[in-house]
Amino acid sequence: VQLQASGGGLVQAGGSLRLSCAASEHTSNIYATGWFRRAPGNEREFVAVVSRSGRITRYADSVKGRFTISRDNAENTVFLQMTNLKAEDTAVYYCALTTILGVSTTESEYDYWGQGTQVTVSS
Repeated sequence: VQLQASGGGLVQAGGSLRLSCAASEHTSNIYATGWFRRAPGNEREFVAVVSRSGRITRYADSVKGRFTISRDNAENTVFLQMTNLKAEDTAVYYCALTTILGVSTTESEYDYWGQGTQVTVSS
């Protein structure tokens, strides 16, 4: 499965961006899609995850109330709507797929990764 992340860019603090993660195919063994990010000098961290059905979501505390993850299964695409962006949201954002049942927030449990898209928030 190939993943293509897009939608990153430069935005001012308080602004919004929508990231997209398009999968090359639908597979029955994929249970959830997650977004992770890596800021300069930091480890990659969990941001949000959505279940295969779209009914279950989880968020990092740092983005709750500002980010919304959703999916369009007909298009094999997952979205991350980011609002009220802050300078500390600046990072490379990665989408990933897991074959483990549930909605994992653990990076090591993800099997397929996209190439990343840069988000830069100016203060």
